[in-house]
Amino acid sequence: MPTYEAVIGLETHIQLNTASKIFCACKADSWDDAPNTNICPVCTGLPGVLPVLNQAAVEKAALLAAAMGAELQPESFFDRKNYFYPDLPKGYQISQYDQPLARGGAMDLPTGDGQTRRVNIHKLHLEEDAGKTVNRADGARLIDFNRCGVPLVEMVTGPDLRSADEAAQYLIRLRQLLRWLGISEADMEKGHLRADANVSIREVGSTALNTKTEIKNVNSIDSLREAIKAEIERQTRAVDSGQPIEPWTLGWDEKTGKLSMMRSKETEADYRYFREPDLLPIVLDEEWRAAIGSSLPELPLARRTRFMQQYGLPEYDADILSGERALSDYYEAAVSAYGGDPKRVSNWLMNDILAMLNEGGLSAAELKLTPRYFAEILKLMDAGKVNTPTGKSLLQKVQASGSSPDALVRSESLGQVSDESALRAQAEEVLAANPDQVASYRAGKEALMGWFVGQMMARTKGKADPKTTQRILVELLKQ
Repeated sequence: MPTYEAVIGLETHIQLNTASKIFCACKADSWDDAPNTNICPVCTGLPGVLPVLNQAAVEKAALLAAAMGAELQPESFFDRKNYFYPDLPKGYQISQYDQPLARGGAMDLPTGDGQTRRVNIHKLHLEEDAGKTVNRADGARLIDFNRCGVPLVEMVTGPDLRSADEAAQYLIRLRQLLRWLGISEADMEKGHLRADANVSIREVGSTALNTKTEIKNVNSIDSLREAIKAEIERQTRAVDSGQPIEPWTLGWDEKTGKLSMMRSKETEADYRYFREPDLLPIVLDEEWRAAIGSSLPELPLARRTRFMQQYGLPEYDADILSGERALSDYYEAAVSAYGGDPKRVSNWLMNDILAMLNEGGLSAAELKLTPRYFAEILKLMDAGKVNTPTGKSLLQKVQASGSSPDALVRSESLGQVSDESALRAQAEEVLAANPDQVASYRAGKEALMGWFVGQMMARTKGKADPKTTQRILVELLKQ
């Protein structure tokens, strides 16, 4: 039997987080709103209305193009994509066809073995979204036009992905980039980010592009991965048994985990594109395009690499700390304020601070525990002024109150007890009160040391210096 490889390309639809729709003033994000409450004559396609382009949509799309290294076109045009479906009230979608906003570009995708795979971008264009069809249990089909006219960027990759896992990784990195740039919430469950996968197989070593199928109706990254895996397996079985691959559009059912044939795949000719007569071309002069490029922040993959090189972080740490922009900025600010080992900052951030963020449903930018306060707590522990348990509790206390760590240490008497004579007196009392445990320890049950230290911590309300405490206990127990 021959060995096959997958050839996968993704078509992603990205909802831009503008306040209003792309061609009218209606509210753009209406996920939680009642059906048909954010509509007007423009987005419902009533006769005689004229669209007006939303500049913010162009700016956000251009920023994404610049981040992908795509070439913004000096002039691009809108077109009418004609098809008939109940949730498309005009009978056509305003999109871009042969002269899109941007061409080219790529994303270098880390493959986990220190290598990257370049995923090329065929084109990037603006368009409006269609509405939503709701199929009721009683067989009725209801139409919600709220989503009509929501601004989308459609971005089409080349056939450069080779597995379901790579396709999932591409979407993860794209979602990260969209949130990093602040141009989309990129929540797949709410339809902010949607992906269709074009899948074919070929023998390993071949460069042929064989007949492909298209997978639609996927609303999570995990589902996309599973759907692509299932289609690769289906095509492999078909080819091995001598059956041809038909260019079908396939639907994915999350409940059953199965693909179903929806219709034969459309071609571009089926849409009968022609220029949109009611909109002028988008003209971007050289100065404007240069300004978009200069406004780009450091991008997540570049920051990930820099964190490993500049701070000596392992790949795992760098991946997590560059995963979200606010967290990444928080880490750098904390390292700067701390002035010590960047890995120590990373350890505390990934364990204690991330847990705090997850429990509170917060972003790092929303913390009352500022990077400076976080760095102060690390310095207090380094200086022996508070012990590790107190340091951990200080994180929570500062977050709850917004007060500085120093102020809390003073007001709540949280300073570490390091005075040897005071600790020795406490230790003698602990041993005197627990003769059975003392006898067991001296008989060889040395694991009881942790219990003795715990007793000391309870007496000092967690403020005893653990190292000094253990040394004193060992001395007394040997007597």
